[in-house]
Amino acid sequence: MVEFSNGRIHFKVFRNKTLGSDYISELIKSEVESNNLYSKPTVLGLATGGSPKKVYEKLITYHITEGLSFKNVITFNLDEYYPIDSKNENSYHYYMIENLFKHIDINLANIFIPNGMLDRNDIPAHCKDFEDKIEEFGGIDLQLLGVGSNGHIGFNEPGSELSSKTRLVQLDHRTRLDTSERFGGLSNTPKYAVTMGINTILKAKKIVCMAWGASKASAISQLFSKKITGECPITFLKKHPKVELVLDEKAASLINPEFFKKESLFNK
Repeated sequence: MVEFSNGRIHFKVFRNKTLGSDYISELIKSEVESNNLYSKPTVLGLATGGSPKKVYEKLITYHITEGLSFKNVITFNLDEYYPIDSKNENSYHYYMIENLFKHIDINLANIFIPNGMLDRNDIPAHCKDFEDKIEEFGGIDLQLLGVGSNGHIGFNEPGSELSSKTRLVQLDHRTRLDTSERFGGLSNTPKYAVTMGINTILKAKKIVCMAWGASKASAISQLFSKKITGECPITFLKKHPKVELVLDEKAASLINPEFFKKESLFNK
């Protein structure tokens, strides 16, 4: 593992995504166990897609083999496609049930995922209620993020604003292309999604952002070569005081090696 910092963001680079996912699952486990000791709730912001799957697999293992309890855990998911039924296999509701929730002892009343089947006129009120629920539970303790190949976090696409909150957004063409195979082609891929905003994400007490594979390398390199800009939303993470970026070697491959050498950590 290589470890270094760039301004406020702390980076950890692992040989592969399995090792990186193990590290993240340990962070979440520690957060939950620490709060469980004092019967305190743990509020987690959760991501979907391919990136967190191994994290969730390891958390399930901790629950089964070590008795890690999620009874005091409250979860808020980053986003959901729109329009999409929660029972659709491509919905993030379905994803979370299948990849985590049905395997652990979480209280279903403590699960909050944006609704992808509301009438469009009802979405603003739903988004406000989502924001209010996060505040009601005292804010998110640990927010898990992935990153899109175009630099999006959640579904905050290029052009997103720092002040943005939970809302309906139009998906970038590149984002739709990246996921079109799952939907059986671009014509079947949703054009919209409901997502937490940049402002919402940055209110979390801690943020852990993961990136695996060469397709994410360009977006990751923007954290070194670009100023904070809505054209590359991941750069907004520079504004948060407690961010860890967890990468595999391929995702870190476009970071200038001179930076590692300068920090004397490249060969550690």
